[in-house]
Amino acid sequence: MALDRHWRASNLLLAPHRLGFFLAMVVLVASGSWWALVQLDRVSVTVVLPYTFSPTLAHAAVMTYGFIPLFFSGFLFTAGPKWLGVQPFTTRLLMTPAIMQTCGWLLWITGLHLNLLSALFGLALAWSGLTSMTWLFWRLIWRSRENDQLHARIIGFACLVGCVSLGGLLANMVVGATALALACVMTGLWGFVVVVIVTVAHRMIPFFTSSAMPFTSVWRPFWALGVMLGAAALECVSVWVELDGPLHGPMAPVWMLARGACELTAGSVLLWLARVWGLAQSLKNRLIAMLHIGFMWLGAALFLGGLSQLMGLLQSAPVFSLGSLHAVTIGCLSSLMLAMVTRVSCGHSGRALVADRLVWSLFWLLQVTALLRIAAAAQSALASWLLLPSALIWAATMSLWGLRMGGWYGRVRADGRQG
Repeated sequence: MALDRHWRASNLLLAPHRLGFFLAMVVLVASGSWWALVQLDRVSVTVVLPYTFSPTLAHAAVMTYGFIPLFFSGFLFTAGPKWLGVQPFTTRLLMTPAIMQTCGWLLWITGLHLNLLSALFGLALAWSGLTSMTWLFWRLIWRSRENDQLHARIIGFACLVGCVSLGGLLANMVVGATALALACVMTGLWGFVVVVIVTVAHRMIPFFTSSAMPFTSVWRPFWALGVMLGAAALECVSVWVELDGPLHGPMAPVWMLARGACELTAGSVLLWLARVWGLAQSLKNRLIAMLHIGFMWLGAALFLGGLSQLMGLLQSAPVFSLGSLHAVTIGCLSSLMLAMVTRVSCGHSGRALVADRLVWSLFWLLQVTALLRIAAAAQSALASWLLLPSALIWAATMSLWGLRMGGWYGRVRADGRQG
């Protein structure tokens, strides 16, 4: 019997990754297009957008909490039950939390321009969806009898940090405490998003590499995971230590030196780990190379952050901190997101585990975006003019990727199997 090749919304309920990834793509494309419009507004006299609160805060929040947790839900409720040896939930049970987050973040970015109460309602909706998702993931953990639950539990605790931080963002938005609200976003970035990503990377990158390259062994020392988690914890602490801006007084040089030395050390270790995990060998396989290059960005970002602290000792304030931040968010997190989601989508749609010419081109456009955004963080006259092209390339890249992947999720598997 011939397969039904039509796109149907009902097919999104065939597997958790279909629903989570599709809704993540909706938020990803919408938020990317919106941010490009905001950048155009900043340099053009023809586009005049109203704002009910800080667009920078809106951008930071949706890029941290908008699409990434939805990608997490698609992955964790597909791979998580296998890690834990438990029966997976039905996709219908996951539908309400996922839709709440999607609708919440779309309300958030539209409310920025139309009505603050709408934005706050959207934020509350997104928080409710995230807490529900976290509760469901912990239910999987509590049902498990597997001896090795380390990665799942770290992710579970990171999700709790995400819920608390997003709740803090909402509370501080209500009282108008913008600085505290932004600190909550940054805490969520490092304590939730980065922790989940590096934990999954520690478990999956060596596995994916050994599967695609049979002569490469699986080597994932737990001390390496400890280094990554320690670096994330340091950045979380730094958010609150520097809440009112760079430190001043006699302790400022001590703090900057200590933070810079720790970041340089962690960055160097992770760059070394990227090489040991087979960065050079992975270049023979595009999909695996994307994972390794994305992971390498984390080491580079921490190294760059350490340099910015040490260079800042000469000026009594850190320099280029936004550069290292976007090396993490665009360079590392977005590259790993594109690579992992593409791999899972290929495998669970009955397609070959390869990055074709389109995906490979989009990946390198993403690298260009990262470099442009890092360059824009430099203190130069051209910096502000680099923001618009970086936002436009990001929006175009994510839109093309989203359309490609979104077309897969609403269709049955190419090989005719279930899932």
